[in-house]
Amino acid sequence: MNRRQLCLLAALAIATAPALAQEDGTDKVTVSGSIQSDVLVPQEDEKIGSPKYDEWALTNTYADINLRSKNVDAGLRFEFLKHPLPGFEKDFKGWGVPNFYVKGKFEKFEITAGSFYDQFGSGFIFRTYEERSLGIDNSLLGVRMVFKPYKGIQLKALTGEQRRYWSHNPSWISGGDLELNIDEWSKRLSQSGTHIMVGGSYVNKYEEDENDRIFADATHMLRFPQNVHAWDARLQVQKGGVNVLAEYAQKTQDPSFDNGYIYRKGNVAMLSASYSRSGMSVLMQAKRSDNMSFRSRRTMTGTSSFINHLPAFTEDQTYALAALYPYATHPEGEWAYQAQLGYNFKRKTAIGGRYGMNVKVNYSHVRSIDRSPNFSGSVDGASVLGSKGYGSAFWKWGDEGMYYQDLDIHVERRLTRDFKLSLMYMNQFYNKTVVEGEGGMIHSDIFVADGKYTFSPKVTLRGEVQYLSTKDDEGDWVFGLLELSLVPHWMITVSDMYNCGETKLHYYQGYLTFNSGAHRLQLGYGRTRAGFNCSGGVCRYVPASKGFTLSYNYNF
Repeated sequence: MNRRQLCLLAALAIATAPALAQEDGTDKVTVSGSIQSDVLVPQEDEKIGSPKYDEWALTNTYADINLRSKNVDAGLRFEFLKHPLPGFEKDFKGWGVPNFYVKGKFEKFEITAGSFYDQFGSGFIFRTYEERSLGIDNSLLGVRMVFKPYKGIQLKALTGEQRRYWSHNPSWISGGDLELNIDEWSKRLSQSGTHIMVGGSYVNKYEEDENDRIFADATHMLRFPQNVHAWDARLQVQKGGVNVLAEYAQKTQDPSFDNGYIYRKGNVAMLSASYSRSGMSVLMQAKRSDNMSFRSRRTMTGTSSFINHLPAFTEDQTYALAALYPYATHPEGEWAYQAQLGYNFKRKTAIGGRYGMNVKVNYSHVRSIDRSPNFSGSVDGASVLGSKGYGSAFWKWGDEGMYYQDLDIHVERRLTRDFKLSLMYMNQFYNKTVVEGEGGMIHSDIFVADGKYTFSPKVTLRGEVQYLSTKDDEGDWVFGLLELSLVPHWMITVSDMYNCGETKLHYYQGYLTFNSGAHRLQLGYGRTRAGFNCSGGVCRYVPASKGFTLSYNYNF
């Protein structure tokens, strides 16, 4: 089934979904969807390096509509990026309906034709998802089936082509996933509150080698494997507040731009353990990845065309200066460790005070894996194009050293009935050369104070003061924010991020937000600093910009 046939099938199903629902004995068809539109009226600003645009307004606009009934679902998404926001100009420019689907639902079986998203396990060999802020939509266009033949058993099978902006890559992705929930078969395990899950996955990428011509030298062209196989195995045990997950994945030779076109297998191993009870939580996890960049087109760069996802073992920071140097998972390989402790001191205790206190500590450490040269694959420590690349002892760290490290302590305490204070300290090491290509190691200390005062049930004022201290890169930064909430409709926000080190530039912003039911409208004006926007270990570069902004969101 080709793309045109799938598109016609989805359009027909969307048009006939109400009739199909009634034929299946269902009286009710529900309609849901959303509209999201972000607009920038740009202004040129030489001080921050924002460019001059020919268009008077830039916008990323999305509209989703979904029809749901007992046995049939259908939907589509319209995207308008004819004049896209800064950072989206190169590949995202265009408009149309790139996403559409029809889904049949039965008691033990589900089938989807069209565009779909899914994830196997932790995503080490397969994860498709949408993240608009990063410009990611790596959905598959094809067929997906989910089968639950017996309690505790779930089987998935899927096949399709992967979206890359306004087209699809010339490869075919197929795979399957099986999860067995052992406790659902054992009355003894169920009664004891013990959950045991065993899972396994397989993914195949078929890509013809004639699509790309890469030469090892003037006379020798590389021959690429047309089939790349990947598999994943995992075990999860949970009892009470204890949860342990072990997972291992591997893929066959997959020469690509990311690994310098070497013929080396890839693998990733992870062990994660957590414990939680009332007032306390503990998380400890470690992950080692080696050559596990897995794309549906071997020559791609940037954030597009990833079949899999390798999560970063770092805390997602929401404060502006704590997020100034975000870490992106290193595709060639890394050792990543994370430990996290949360504790809630009870009310009316010596430490907790009258209202109690919450403390959270996070430590993340990421460094290189061993990449030992071998006689056939390396010259002076560098991998040779077309070779097997390098050797790597599993437990050994690499000579490239540390990629990233942070230690952050977050304390939250209500001082009075009306005032709550949050304090954070973060010590960070960021290897800018590894993440961005140049810049060396940046060591910074970050301090945050966040206070919230409630004047009445409808009036709240929140303020932030942040300071980043470093002798590296552009030097020190300060940030301030005031946010006035007037429930239920209004919010006024003003902020300024100032570089008091090298550039002496202000990045000021002001927003007026109106909420009414399912509608949200925000007007703003200000400067945006050039930098990286990150989520879950994936980062996209965003250029500097200045101007008026308009954002509208509606869910129905």
